[in-house]
Amino acid sequence: MATHERKTIDLEQGWEFMQKGITKLKNILEGKPEPQFSSEDYMMLYTTIYNMCTQKPPHDYSQQLYEKYRESFEEYITSMVLPSLREKHDEFMLRELVKRWSNHKVMVRWLSRFFHYLDRYFISRRSLPQLSEVGLSCFRDLIDQEREGEQIDRALLKNVLDIFVEIGLTSMDYYENDFEDFLLKDTADYYSIKAQTWILEDSCPDYMLKAEECLKREKERVAHYLHSSSEQKLLEKVQHELLTQYASQLLEKEHSGCHALLRDDKVDDLSRMYRLFSRITRGLEPVSQIFKQHVTNEGTALVKQAEDAASNKKPEKKEIVGLQEQVFVRKIIELHDKYVAYVTDCFQGHTLFHKALKEAFEVFCNKGVSGSSSAELLATFCDNILKKGGSEKLSDEAIEDTLEKKLARRLLFDKSANDEHERSILTKLKQQCGGQFTSKMEGMVTDLTVARDHQAKFEEFISTHSELNPGIDLAVTVLTTGFWPSYKSFDINLPAEMVKCVEVFKEFYQTRTKHRKLTWIYSLGFCNINAKFEAKTIELIVTTYQAALLLLFNGVDRLSYSEIVTQLNLSDDDVVRLLHSLSCAKYKILNKEPNNKSISPSDVFEFNSKFTDKMRRIKIPLPPVDEKKKVVEDVDKDRRYAIDASIVRIMKSRKVLGHQQLVMECVEQLGRMFKPDFKAIKKRIEDLITRDYLERDKDNPNVYRYLA
Repeated sequence: MATHERKTIDLEQGWEFMQKGITKLKNILEGKPEPQFSSEDYMMLYTTIYNMCTQKPPHDYSQQLYEKYRESFEEYITSMVLPSLREKHDEFMLRELVKRWSNHKVMVRWLSRFFHYLDRYFISRRSLPQLSEVGLSCFRDLIDQEREGEQIDRALLKNVLDIFVEIGLTSMDYYENDFEDFLLKDTADYYSIKAQTWILEDSCPDYMLKAEECLKREKERVAHYLHSSSEQKLLEKVQHELLTQYASQLLEKEHSGCHALLRDDKVDDLSRMYRLFSRITRGLEPVSQIFKQHVTNEGTALVKQAEDAASNKKPEKKEIVGLQEQVFVRKIIELHDKYVAYVTDCFQGHTLFHKALKEAFEVFCNKGVSGSSSAELLATFCDNILKKGGSEKLSDEAIEDTLEKKLARRLLFDKSANDEHERSILTKLKQQCGGQFTSKMEGMVTDLTVARDHQAKFEEFISTHSELNPGIDLAVTVLTTGFWPSYKSFDINLPAEMVKCVEVFKEFYQTRTKHRKLTWIYSLGFCNINAKFEAKTIELIVTTYQAALLLLFNGVDRLSYSEIVTQLNLSDDDVVRLLHSLSCAKYKILNKEPNNKSISPSDVFEFNSKFTDKMRRIKIPLPPVDEKKKVVEDVDKDRRYAIDASIVRIMKSRKVLGHQQLVMECVEQLGRMFKPDFKAIKKRIEDLITRDYLERDKDNPNVYRYLA
């Protein structure tokens, strides 16, 4: 049998053939008349490289071909690209650069195909840069010549900047070092000069309008032609020059600063101030302090007015004095309502401003009027509303709305002491204000009574239709639309388990009535779910929304923020609130990456199987994203101090006292502040004994002695 032996191709002969192909490619790129590559042309060029790389030594020319590949690019750039760029100037040179870069990428792509075998075998074995990298690296020297600062059209500038990005391959070094650093410095210089002029010439509102517009334009600039990685750096430069550098001067402007905006109720400008200063580190702190001082001044002025009015009245005119105290309380309530709206609307409910408002009211509410504390005045105000013949009329819609909402919360969240107490209060209100005032509230209480009957009937229905049993204990409260405050209804994507419950109750409800439509208010619901952790199973008491989110993790261990939003079909604000309660608060049912206290769209969450707690049943609250300080804990702490002080005062005066008498005197002394719990008093006595303020009598342990 005869064998065909492949003819050996020497280096000069083979490269001469390849050179013709490369020349043809250059001509095509330069727009010269040249037929396109046919499939036969491509195969001949590829086969030539293949043969030259697979010949037996010393005719394996892989290394020589790799070097000639680079030489061909260097020759192309030196002989054709650079001369064409040197002939052009200004914008025309940039346009030529864009064209040359586009041609260069085509050349890299085609030559990499011709030399594909070299790329796959020789280069990978030697750990050399790939052919595409070799071709691109030849173009890098051109970038150092391009640092034009002129204004050019956006499309052109974007194309040029794309070169900075692409030339760095997987690195942004060329873009950042050769362009971005200069851009950021020039931006800072530009806005520094602008700010120096604006801060002297413009009012605070005008300055903020300009600053907001500048930030908007910089964001647009990034979107149109800069790389997205520049956005945050660019905005930080602008914010630093326009806001951080002049924050104090801007806020303290005599006739237009923050004080003036609050004084003149410029809510739009205050909202803009919040948006701008929330961008900079600790920017909101001085704003909140000015807000606190302003509210304190207004409240203190009201206290002084009431004090002056009371001191000018004759003692025998008690009714007039009482009326003025009622007016004072109303003004305090109006002041609170006004600035709560500021905190919510202008300052987006930020914790700093809630805290500032609370502390401001504490300052002037702790001042007395005519020898009475604010708590006593408020109690008198409420008594005057509720008692027969009171001077306050309850036709005011704001008071009616407040009473309805508070009653709704007590009933729906099972916080009412009992129905009879609620009916008793409503009866008194009805006698005083008429049936129209209380009709809705009476309807609420009736709804809850009917709901209990509905629930009993529903459970009976399930027991007689076992095939419909969803396998979950379900309690539904049906509310009459006209009676209750309006609640938003969201089309959340419920888990299958919950959907089945909803369908079963609908079927039951249709057996009771055919003419009523059910609208589900899931935001008011609660669920008890069993969560199986590695240590033990814990019962979680959560809202319906929280439960729906947690049930997503039954089928998968990890979910991204976007996946959760899509699957729940809730707004970003609601999802952030849910995720914050489950991953950033006290009970971390979910682990979050990255592990910080804020929620962002790039976060990923997974079920925290290692979670444990000493309790087997825990309630997970749903706080706002910016959590307020735990007011209840603060109150408990203050009350402990008050009980301690009261016990010490009593014992210091009496020296020796029995347990029961000490407790009763302590309750009496603290009665004007709050009603202390007997157990709390006993606990404080024990603590004072351990701290050597008191000791038990040796003969009678129910008698205490004061230790001087």
